[in-house]
Formats: sequence, C-alpha cells, structure tokens
Amino acid sequence: MSGAPDTRDGTVRVLIVDDEPELTELLCAAVTEAGWRSFPASDGRSALRIARDCAPDVVVLDGMLPDLDGVQVLRRLRSENTRLPVLMLTARDALEHRLDGLSAGADDYVTKPFSLEEVMLRLRGLMRRAGPADPSDRGAVRVLGDLVLAEDTREVQRAGTPVSLTTKEFDLLRFLMSHPHQVLSKAQILDHVWNASFDGEGNLVEVYIHGLRGKIDKGRAPMIRTVRGVGYAIRATDARA
Repeated sequence: MSGAPDTRDGTVRVLIVDDEPELTELLCAAVTEAGWRSFPASDGRSALRIARDCAPDVVVLDGMLPDLDGVQVLRRLRSENTRLPVLMLTARDALEHRLDGLSAGADDYVTKPFSLEEVMLRLRGLMRRAGPADPSDRGAVRVLGDLVLAEDTREVQRAGTPVSLTTKEFDLLRFLMSHPHQVLSKAQILDHVWNASFDGEGNLVEVYIHGLRGKIDKGRAPMIRTVRGVGYAIRATDARA
C-alpha cells in the first residue's frame, strides 16, 4: 500500500509490523474483514516510515524484527504519540521481556502462537479504551492523596509532576482509583480493564501492576499495595496499610 489514507473517512488504520509474510498476510486479511485498513511492514525502519505517513490508529508489533528490535520501534512510536495503542506479538513470554515492552509503552501482549480472533478482540479493546472518555465521565477528576487523574485529557500527576502512562496503564490506574482503599482481585481487574475473553495467561495483571508502580510510586511513598492471596489496592500515602 502506498500514500497516506484519507483521515476524514473514519477508517481505522492498523500498522502491522512482522517479518513473517504468511502471518502478516493473515493479519491483514483479518483487519480488512473487520472493515479496517491495514499497513504492513516487514522491519522496524519501514514501520517507522509508514507510521509517519499513515498516522495509524493502532499498531500490531512483533517483538523480534530483522533490523531494529521491537522494543526500539515501540519506544520511537511512543515518543511521537504517547496514546497510540500498541499490541505486541512475541514468542518470548518471559517476564523480563514483557516488562521491557511495557516500560517502552506496550498496551497489551499476545504470545505466539495465537488465534486471529483473539488478536482482533484485543485490538477492539485497545481502540475502545483509547477513544474519548465516556460522556458521563467527561471533565471528571479523580484525586487520591497527591495523585490526580483527569478523565477528559487522560493526564496523570503525582505531587504535581506529570506521569506519562500508556492507554492500558491509564485504564488500570483509573479502575484502582475508582475503588480507593478497596482490595481488587485479579479477576476483577481482568474483567474491567481487559476484555472478557482474556484469560490472564502469563500473569499480565502482575506485569502491569509492576510497570504502573514503576511510574506512580518510583522515588515516592508507595500507593499501590499488594494484599497477598487477595489482590491489589491503591491508598493515599497517609492511609494505613
């Protein structure tokens, strides 16, 4: 495909970055069947070039590419658009690799092999959560201690300092702040932050909590608490654990 799309027609633009031609073809076919427009790239450098031309609405990104590492591509994409939803594909399911991707800005992970139906469900979930806030929440500001979350602008501050979060990190923090001091189970978090089809394989909730702590609590009194065997809670720093 060549040339930038008409951004006024409302068509969802999906950048698909993978060096396996057969897999790319299948992903492009699934995207087209959904009524979206696909923009394939087989390596990191071409992906960055295509992204500048087409301004994608969502990205499917392989973690292992022949030139730039997937995490390098992710960091560059994220530096240009902090809210761009990115779904990473990887055969590497070790925790450290997931943390690398999350710290670079990935919003979700699917490990190979996977079903096309799962990928499309994940993409729809990312698109839904990256869209405008629900009208009933528009203008709402959540405050817990020195932590402030603005619904309409999707901005977060801790002690007056801006905190840059990915789409999924923002959704997770919003859910925690919607239930201050309440211990939320992993199942509750999965049900509200991820789509209902997600089974939680690979301890993704734990990985996202770890990444969120690294941004919210780093160098400060911790707000996100783990209640072993139960779940997670967020509390103001002057609240009792």
